[in-house]
Amino acid sequence: MTLAIVNARVWTANEAQPWAEAVAVSGDRIAAVGSDAQIRALINASTRVIDAQGKLVVPGFIDSHVHFLDGGRGLASVQLRDAATPAEFIARIKAFAATVPPGTWITEGNWDHEQWGGELPRRDWIDSVTPNNPVWINRLDGHMSLANTAALRAAGVTRAVADVEGGTIVRDATGELTGMFKDNATWLVGRAVPPSSAVMDDRALEAAMTHVAEQGVTSVHHVGGWDDLAVFRRAHARGGLRTRIYAAVPLASWARLRDTVAATGAGDEWLRIGALKGFVDGSLGSHTAAFFEPFTDAPDDRGLLVNTPEDLYDWTKNADAAGLHVLVHAIGDRAIRLQLDIFERVARENGPRDRRFRIEHAQHLAPPDIPRFARLEVIPSMQPYHAIDDGRWADKVIGVERSRTTYAFKSVLDAGAALAFGSDWYVAPPTPLEGIYAAVTRRTLDDRNPNGWVAEQKITVEQALRAYTTGAAFAEFAEEAKGSLTPGRLADIAIIDRDITRVPPETIRDARVTLTIVGGRVVFERER
Repeated sequence: MTLAIVNARVWTANEAQPWAEAVAVSGDRIAAVGSDAQIRALINASTRVIDAQGKLVVPGFIDSHVHFLDGGRGLASVQLRDAATPAEFIARIKAFAATVPPGTWITEGNWDHEQWGGELPRRDWIDSVTPNNPVWINRLDGHMSLANTAALRAAGVTRAVADVEGGTIVRDATGELTGMFKDNATWLVGRAVPPSSAVMDDRALEAAMTHVAEQGVTSVHHVGGWDDLAVFRRAHARGGLRTRIYAAVPLASWARLRDTVAATGAGDEWLRIGALKGFVDGSLGSHTAAFFEPFTDAPDDRGLLVNTPEDLYDWTKNADAAGLHVLVHAIGDRAIRLQLDIFERVARENGPRDRRFRIEHAQHLAPPDIPRFARLEVIPSMQPYHAIDDGRWADKVIGVERSRTTYAFKSVLDAGAALAFGSDWYVAPPTPLEGIYAAVTRRTLDDRNPNGWVAEQKITVEQALRAYTTGAAFAEFAEEAKGSLTPGRLADIAIIDRDITRVPPETIRDARVTLTIVGGRVVFERER
């Protein structure tokens, strides 16, 4: 036995043995789970013994929706998420621009205009503080971005640019570009951003792995592109992966993925492929999520579709027929129903199989669609942190009635759906403990909802833990390999400084991961 965790309160996620006192590890696998005495009897001279001192031991968290490299890059870029005023937004960009050479593109940022009341930033805010650097920074949801004048010039975009289907170019009353581009329109400027170097990509991956290990995350479901996959493969080839990655590529590239899997296989327990990510609509914060009824604060706007229903159907049907795993982003109620209809049609036409279709986000559900997730065996892949973030302002955007089935964790579980939780990092922090806090309390970040925003959608701590462990493992066809502390499964483990199943729910956000193990190897240990 190579490692033993003793003197612990162990939540196993194994329904046959839900609680234990100690865990034994041999190599990269769980060897035994049982009482303190049982595990101590297995210890030998070569065993590393970790005294948990009564702390909570859980399966390593699986984050079922991340943009892993973007998260890593964001750690090294300008930090705008909590900029509380336009003046602070401008000052942070000015300060960051002073640290990089002239001509360097300033990207990421992840700003949130709701922090200062909802006014969208404009390029004239930052032009004077960034005269020598193109700026192309995104809102935290990734569905709209701001360009300064230098970036527009570099991209060759002028006020004469034509509107883009499935996107929005924001103009002022005179028709001049404000610098704001939404969804499909972001390509107009984004195409001019120089590609990241291999060295910087590798650094971003290292930063991302280090950061999530500190949060007890041992596996991620990454949604991105083929270039990202090349970065992961390079790290895997040199034995450098410390986080297990299930990587999805764009849905439209299903044929390339089919051929790649046929030629090289789907991968191993460190890096696997076989998943495809598509988009139906945009986001709530950008007013590009597709709804049946108009936004409450924009009576002429119902959001938009970023792909046609015909394309979504064709891609989904062909990918499913090839045995691939289809994950589709849908946020507004109209977008969710559209994709559920497509999933239902494709399953009927392609015939029975274990396909585990997923709807990513599944944020704003029309009540009649809630039971369809279980009936159609579609997994709602949801991000609970969004509920306490967007819940600060969502009522003004979609109204109280639609909010009742927004981030409807309890409703989908009660209906029998297989729920998976993630973060959507870089959009939100990859911190499962904060996600559990959000799902259990629904107390918004501004603390203006102490009893919970849409409190009837709260779930229990154990339900939230399952969504981050067994539920997320099921959502990647890996429930037989990980997600629970069961003998024979991968030794992916996190230790938390308190038993979050027993503390007051509002204190869960104060809990900290103290140690993280991936494949029997300690990858993070908090200094005392």
